[in-house]
Amino acid sequence: MKDKVNIFWFRRDLRLEDNVGLSKALAQDIPVVPIFVFDQEILSKLPNTKDIRVDYIHQALQSLQDKLEEVGSSLHVYHGKVEDVFTELIQKFDVHEVFCNRDYEPQAINRDKRVQKMLAKEDVTFSDFKDQVIFEKDEILKNDGTPYTVYTPYAKKWRAALERKHYTTAPSTFDGFYQTKKKSIPSLKTLGFEKTVLNYEIPSLTPGMIGDYDQHRDFPAEDRTTRLGVALRFGTISVRECVKTALKNNDTWLSELIWREFFMQILFHFPHVVDTSFKSAYDNIRWRNNEKEFEKWCKGETGYPIVDAGMRQLNETGFMHNRVRMVVASFLCKHLLIDWRWGEAYFAEKLLDYELSSNNGNWQWAAGCGCDAAPYFRIFNPDAQTKRFDKDLKYIKRWNPHYADRIETAIVDHKEARERALKTYKEALNEARS
Repeated sequence: MKDKVNIFWFRRDLRLEDNVGLSKALAQDIPVVPIFVFDQEILSKLPNTKDIRVDYIHQALQSLQDKLEEVGSSLHVYHGKVEDVFTELIQKFDVHEVFCNRDYEPQAINRDKRVQKMLAKEDVTFSDFKDQVIFEKDEILKNDGTPYTVYTPYAKKWRAALERKHYTTAPSTFDGFYQTKKKSIPSLKTLGFEKTVLNYEIPSLTPGMIGDYDQHRDFPAEDRTTRLGVALRFGTISVRECVKTALKNNDTWLSELIWREFFMQILFHFPHVVDTSFKSAYDNIRWRNNEKEFEKWCKGETGYPIVDAGMRQLNETGFMHNRVRMVVASFLCKHLLIDWRWGEAYFAEKLLDYELSSNNGNWQWAAGCGCDAAPYFRIFNPDAQTKRFDKDLKYIKRWNPHYADRIETAIVDHKEARERALKTYKEALNEARS
């Protein structure tokens, strides 16, 4: 006789506490087998064996495993194709229902549809829940029922709709897990990856971390951002906890959380943004796409100190300060006239806190081609940004200590690059109108 179980499928929610789908699963009278799948189809496309995100997930899973061991259970971690994993689970257990939390990226939506269809053939219910956002899909719409494409009215509606129930902690009870001996987690080497510099710590959010966030967030040398982007990305912290803390302590940080959900709903409603401009007229831009200049940008060798400092921070740590992200993105698209998709792909490869919707939305914002886009003629001056946000050069000296030696070899003149960008953008828009 096979044991009758329910399954909870961890994905972007790597925590036991305040986890909606897990809470729903544990509320049933059937033991819950917790699983995680290192999806072969995703991992095989990652170019770097020292991928800091894979290491983050691996260490977060080990933390989960330690907690599950305390309650006599174990995480079942697989490496393979998702459908094959569920086939194996159905052969091993009498599976009644599969629980998980919803994902909103096009690839994930398609995967879940395939899994749901496959499970239905085996009379297994597939139940998914809202967990990684406060409002999803069609919950925040214009009065005419269409999705918002501009942030400010979306944020206003989001705030007006918010009630305490939306950020109430999901109940946590851990006595419903399937009892079994501890299972081993596949090693990074088995997965085809290597250890990185990352040392995982369970994320936390205190009022002190965001109390004066609005006063310090733009100054990269101060390093006063929360660094919780990766925790929200992989669900090692609950968005409800974040919103609850933001409401009491800092409205600007709450706005950042709303931006995150704005870009998520843009991706859900307009999946074409993954590889084309939100505003199609901007697909007419004649990008220069100089590969040697792109390589210099990637390596932090443009001759613009703040741009190079940002790229070096990214390459060394998997993180870049938010203000500097805007500067380096604008520089690539406007100064070098290199397709925003090149920069987006590079960030996708390097950023620990990479999230498709935010990465895509912010790159299109920088290029001027996205929803809620900055006007195309807004072009960041790297030197002016330095004087305003790093006037003592502390950030630049930290990440680009030999900056003075490189300034004379700047790959482009700001004034000339600005004029070239304005001309190229105007031509593209005129072509679209004709």
